[in-house]
Amino acid sequence: MVRGPFRVLDDATTMPILPGSAVCVTNAADIYYGYQGLVQRVSDGKAAVLFEGGNWDKLVTFRLSEIQAVDATAGRQKK
Repeated sequence: MVRGPFRVLDDATTMPILPGSAVCVTNAADIYYGYQGLVQRVSDGKAAVLFEGGNWDKLVTFRLSEIQAVDATAGRQKK
């Protein structure tokens, strides 16, 4: 599971979910709950999310209501 310096964005700063967006699974009933990955494609109200973990990659489809954009730059130091 990818954990790290990501933070889930609050409702006031909600970003659209587009290909390349970092997202977190927010559906507590899903086995991927809390996992964070990158959106590969979006269509028909669903998004294909790529999870990478060491020696494995997995592409899983979620409804847009089951995922939320995260700030992938949180925790990085400014140059």
